[in-house]
Amino acid sequence: MPAAVLVINAGSSSIKFAAYADAGDNKGDGPDLVCKGQLEGIGSDPGFIVKDAAGGTLCAHDEWPRGSPLDHAGAMRFILGWLDESGLDLDIVAAGHRVVHGGLDYDRPIRIDEAVLTALAALIPLAPLHQPHNLAGIRAIAEVNPSLPQVACFDTAFHRNKPPAAEIFALPRALTDSGIHRYGFHGLSYEYIARRLPQVVPQARRVVVAHLGNGASMCAIRDGRSVDSTMGFTAVDGLPMGTRTGALDPGVVLYLLQARGYTAEAIERLLYKESGLLGVSEISNDMRDLLASDDPRAGEAIDLFCYQIAKNLGALAAAAGGLDAFVFTAGIGEHAAEIRARVCAQAAWMGIRLDPAANERDAQRLSADDSAVSVWVIPTDEERMIAIHTRSVLTHVAAP
Repeated sequence: MPAAVLVINAGSSSIKFAAYADAGDNKGDGPDLVCKGQLEGIGSDPGFIVKDAAGGTLCAHDEWPRGSPLDHAGAMRFILGWLDESGLDLDIVAAGHRVVHGGLDYDRPIRIDEAVLTALAALIPLAPLHQPHNLAGIRAIAEVNPSLPQVACFDTAFHRNKPPAAEIFALPRALTDSGIHRYGFHGLSYEYIARRLPQVVPQARRVVVAHLGNGASMCAIRDGRSVDSTMGFTAVDGLPMGTRTGALDPGVVLYLLQARGYTAEAIERLLYKESGLLGVSEISNDMRDLLASDDPRAGEAIDLFCYQIAKNLGALAAAAGGLDAFVFTAGIGEHAAEIRARVCAQAAWMGIRLDPAANERDAQRLSADDSAVSVWVIPTDEERMIAIHTRSVLTHVAAP
């Protein structure tokens, strides 16, 4: 029975999970994916689906007994029960969790205990869309299987060794010392891409990666390390996203509070849930819907998105000291050829030239032979990165 790590990404109404086996040596591309799935509709109308590594459906279940709504603990109990009875013959030895914010204290994955949970709960105001739900997944496993070791893997950790000038705000030093920093996010994704770069484009030392999905950010990587990122103190900063504003003059927030009567709760809702592609288009937060629409508001939202990516590409290339390669990843980055083409057209001044045919077929290398900067699509795999980290933490803890 192979030892396996269960990777958990818990949201407000869903738990995404994946099981990885043979993670012990951390060599090559890491452990083998056995299955991945999702239990959604927590608290309302649950649905459960699991697929194997090839994408074949292992289980689909949407009939649940009437009564009390399923909570996170009940959902986790169902997931662990299914894994135990699935016939996959796995020995789940640990659970690894994506946790969005690690603050100043956590610059690497860590074994979870009550003190860690308390510290992470204090960071909820910095990541209100994600942190409370990440912690709910941890507490759910602790309730269902208290003896199962759990490891927190942080989206901020990859960025924690940025140069000081890329990390601090121009605020009084007392505020900086209290933890108000530019942390950066999507670190597990960027760490995975940095791990893949030597295999895909080994000559590239100065790289900008665009993680483009419903949440979107960009990162400058030099010699495998983060040197700057578009996200800062919170995950609302930087690029416009599905429903998040991205970078916003803080004077706008002051004006809304002082002159428009907005409450703090209304500001939070505006910044995180009512803005971005959805707010500009008034149609959808889904880029696929916007690309399919002939509404001029959809076009304006797409134009804003591409403009900000191209603008930040120049800034991050400066932070990296130049640019050898530009990488697209995540849902939009990996699949939206039109977005990639628009961004690269606006970056033509940098010598970027796309091969249109390669771009249309989502090839790994998108750039033409005469491009001064190579352009790539590298699919990200945050779950695999979490599995690698979890096994590594447990191995380190168990070592004499």
